[in-house]
Amino acid sequence: MKAPEFWNRIEGRDAAPMIRTLLTPVSWITCWATRRRFRITESLDVGVPLICVGNATLGGTGKTPVTIYLLKSLRRLDINAVGLTRGYKGRERGPVPVLKEHTTADVGDEPLLLARHAPVWVSAGRDEGARAAVSHGATAIVMDDGHQNPRLEKTLSLVVVDAEIGFGNGRIFPAGPLREPLGDALERADAIILMKPALDYDVSETLLKQLKGQIVIPACLAPMEQIPSGKLYAFAGIGRPNKFFDNLVRHGADLVEGIAFDDHHAYRTRDIESLLELASEYEARLITTEKDIVRVPEVYRKGVATWPVSIVFEDELMLRRLLHPIIEHAKAIESANG
Repeated sequence: MKAPEFWNRIEGRDAAPMIRTLLTPVSWITCWATRRRFRITESLDVGVPLICVGNATLGGTGKTPVTIYLLKSLRRLDINAVGLTRGYKGRERGPVPVLKEHTTADVGDEPLLLARHAPVWVSAGRDEGARAAVSHGATAIVMDDGHQNPRLEKTLSLVVVDAEIGFGNGRIFPAGPLREPLGDALERADAIILMKPALDYDVSETLLKQLKGQIVIPACLAPMEQIPSGKLYAFAGIGRPNKFFDNLVRHGADLVEGIAFDDHHAYRTRDIESLLELASEYEARLITTEKDIVRVPEVYRKGVATWPVSIVFEDELMLRRLLHPIIEHAKAIESANG
């Protein structure tokens, strides 16, 4: 699903007031259901530190790069940190570990990307997945998404916010992009990871006011390797494809066009054949994201370039301070286990 344009506009004459008005009663139901879920659910403590990387809005904010950073950081310290995800759009209900033979149809795209860096468990019931991970030796868990899921007790809750669009029109789904009332989401957050297009990006005063009183750690995505030379024809099926296209141009790509697909789009042979034909008209090469390439039919993957990126923090020390008690706890568990 592509986010409606009016979600990310400040309310005004051109911000689809009639549609918002019609959808607002459904938003009230969404709000009531989320609050009730937290009120009646007893959170499970699985006995190991659990970091949740979530967001307050629907759509792509940059959770996966943050999750990868945390997993790699913890594992570099010899902590058996594992990823936990529900495996969106995969048929596996779990709990199952992600294996080499799994495809996006089995577990979704994000688990396959995370599994390149650490062991990952997929489970529709995140509490069951966490139990399974711990029973197999995990001493820390990094959960990709789940800020609105009360089933698990979180040691550290990080909310990722897109600095360019912030919280959109400030309305709750489906009248806007918020998953719950903003105040509720921020109250449960231990820190905000503010994803900027570049570290020198000027954040709007409106967003800064909304985040007042929060621990805010600015970050951006930086290329891990040079952009392929020559003309490039980009495509992406992520939360905000234009972020990928703009980032390519920002780093010097000769981008002739960018085609956006729905988030998590499962590419078919005819999709790639059409893209190849369009790219050939410009004598350009296809390029996409690391998250998209795992959804491209394998026979075409060698002919499609990817542009790996990693997260860079403006104040990494601040994040390290938040992680310190988690690291100490995980190491104590490993020492106790022998």
